[in-house]
Parts: sequence; structure tokens; C-alpha cells
Amino acid sequence: MNTIQSTQLASTNQVITDSEKRKLAETFLNALGTQNWDLLHSIITEDITWTLPGTSAISGEVSGANAIITRAQQIVSYGVSLELKHILYGQYNVTLSVHNQASRDELILDEHLATVCTVLNGKISKIETYISDIAGLNAFFK
Repeated sequence: MNTIQSTQLASTNQVITDSEKRKLAETFLNALGTQNWDLLHSIITEDITWTLPGTSAISGEVSGANAIITRAQQIVSYGVSLELKHILYGQYNVTLSVHNQASRDELILDEHLATVCTVLNGKISKIETYISDIAGLNAFFK
């Protein structure tokens, strides 16, 4: 994206308050935790993308609301618990600092992650997840 496109996007993006960003972040985690896929769908754009590092079954980039919901369903199907540590606020976006834990057979998942949510007109339009233990992620989500 060039500077002109970036400026145009910023000028058309509806700025939301930190309180609204917090609500969006909490709703995202609540939707995952309760497996409320309609709720998740209500806070994301149709053309959303989600990137996640590694080579696991949940890694890579997916695009579109249905693909995001499918990825979320994959993650929770492994019994992952999501513990919110912090919500970090940017000018336009919000980041969730999360501690994930799960166990399956002899595999243990114990990772910290940052999920950066790009917000466009009050909805999440892009998710980028940064992981502390990519090797552990790859092993756990085979």
C-alpha cells in the first residue's frame, strides 16, 4: 500500500474510542471462548485476513469471514484456553496479549501471543498473530 492509499484509508476509517476497542477485543475473545460463531462474524469484515506463523494446521494466511471462523473453530477444537493478559491500544487498532495453554496426549502447548487486530469502521478487518513458541505451535497443531 502506498502513502496515498494509506492516507485515503485513514481518512475514511471511522475512529473508535479506546472503550470501543476494548469491547471489540473482549467480544473477539468471548466469541472464541464460547464458540459463538455468529458473534464472531458480527465483529469482522467479510474480506478479513488472518496470518499466523509456522507450518502447523492453523498456520498461514486465510481470507474471508468464513475462513476466519473455520480457523477459530480449529483452534478451539484442540481445547486451547485463552487467558487475556493485556489489551494494548493503537491509534486505530488494538492488540491482545494472550497466554494460550492446552495439552493433548503428551503434547503441551504453553505460549504467549500477540494478536494485532486492524480495525476498519468499527470491525476487525485484519488479524496478525505473533507467537512466542512457533516450534511448540507446529508440534501441537499437527
